[in-house]
Amino acid sequence: MRTNPPSEGLHAPKGLGKSNATVMESSRGEKMSDITNDAYNVTAEELRQFIERFEHLEAEKKDIADQQKEVMAEAKGRGYDTKVLRKIIALRKRTPDDIAEEEAVLDLYKAALGME
Repeated sequence: MRTNPPSEGLHAPKGLGKSNATVMESSRGEKMSDITNDAYNVTAEELRQFIERFEHLEAEKKDIADQQKEVMAEAKGRGYDTKVLRKIIALRKRTPDDIAEEEAVLDLYKAALGME
């Protein structure tokens, strides 16, 4: 976790004027920027925690995407068609009724174009 002072780079949420910003000291002697309004009480530390949690999730998302690429590369190396695998994965996420409806419309369009 970063150890920058909590008051660095703090900006008030949209709509809050600079006059509402004050610097306070916590019970541990740390300086905290508090921006207050009737509906808001934002501290730099809380804001930093939200941002760091989001950044951590972004990193996890990238790791998962990399793992998915590795799985597809492995499947391709074993001779599987990854385009078809991706279609099957997408189909498994859908309901049978949704799939049947799409197939019926596809068949109708193909028949209209003389493709059957």
